[in-house]
Amino acid sequence: MALVGILTSVDGLKGYLAQSFSSMGAGTFKIRNMSLGFSLDEDEDKPQKVFRNISYLEATQFKQKFNQQYSTSLQYLGNQTATIKYDAVKTNPNIIIMGTDENYINNEGYKLAQGRNFTPLEIETGTNVVMLGYTVAKKLFGSDYDIHNKSVRIDDVKFNVIAVLDEKGSSFITTDNVAVIPINKARQLYGNANPNYIISVKGNDPENMQPVEESAILEMRNIRKLRPGEDNNFDILKSDSISGMFVEKMSYATSAGFIIGIITLIGAAIGLMNIMLVSVTERTKEIGTLKAIGANNQTIRMQFLLEAVVICQLGGLLGIILGIIAGNIVSLSAGGTFIIPWLWMLVGVSFCLVVGLISGIYPAFKASQLNPIEALRYE
Repeated sequence: MALVGILTSVDGLKGYLAQSFSSMGAGTFKIRNMSLGFSLDEDEDKPQKVFRNISYLEATQFKQKFNQQYSTSLQYLGNQTATIKYDAVKTNPNIIIMGTDENYINNEGYKLAQGRNFTPLEIETGTNVVMLGYTVAKKLFGSDYDIHNKSVRIDDVKFNVIAVLDEKGSSFITTDNVAVIPINKARQLYGNANPNYIISVKGNDPENMQPVEESAILEMRNIRKLRPGEDNNFDILKSDSISGMFVEKMSYATSAGFIIGIITLIGAAIGLMNIMLVSVTERTKEIGTLKAIGANNQTIRMQFLLEAVVICQLGGLLGIILGIIAGNIVSLSAGGTFIIPWLWMLVGVSFCLVVGLISGIYPAFKASQLNPIEALRYE
């Protein structure tokens, strides 16, 4: 139970972390003007690097060339503290206004719950249309809603609602508390003297992203006019960058859980060996009777060894069931999903077999060496 329970909870938390930090979509990376800027290693000083902003001209040049082969999306963060109103209902001032294009939904892993995507004309002209995140739509319209002919006011500007994004679920990065508008409309409403843009690229094969990243870096270096030998003045943020750091740290918890499980199994082996030795003593007359009717030393050894193994396997199966329950309670309470740890179940059964053999060998050998005459008159 200790072995399977601890390792199941760790695996569940690993899955939750990986799912939470992959909210930008599978097989997707972003080109930004700043690095991640933190590390989980206390001894590793990793300050955030901030480079020159990515201009609209650079972003559009990159998309024109790269979008021919890979889905490329431009993103402009308009406001992170916006308020959206619908009739008398108003949201809290915590809505993220994202200006973007037709590829945003695909690259970020969204699906449409209702409505349609932006048209090229709406993006080009900066039409007042909006796609609302699931949380925003539910707050404004209630649970049972229809966006037909509905309009809202974002920072006192009227927008027609053309879609609602499907729910992604809560995570470390809130993705449902968003309103998506055409990028040119965001530039009009939330422009500043030195705007910055983020480029999102989605590869065709999520399992083989390295060539896509290398091509994107080369293209961006050309656009930013970097000479050979100069460091990149932009950063590549992959969807699994943050989760990878957390999962790496979780490996220490896996090792600790494994060691704790081994210690408990060693204690169990000692306890079982003592029980089997007591059993040999209590069943001395039985052993003598078996030898008297023809049982040899090998038969006696096998009998006691099998008993130890069966006891361990029965206890092991019960421990595995209790461990899965306990581990998933921890995982689910932390926001993870229910998992069945097939690997750790196999490890647990294997260890129980080893413990049964180790704890049963000496008692079985001791039982097989009893003198049948002395054993028969033991009581």
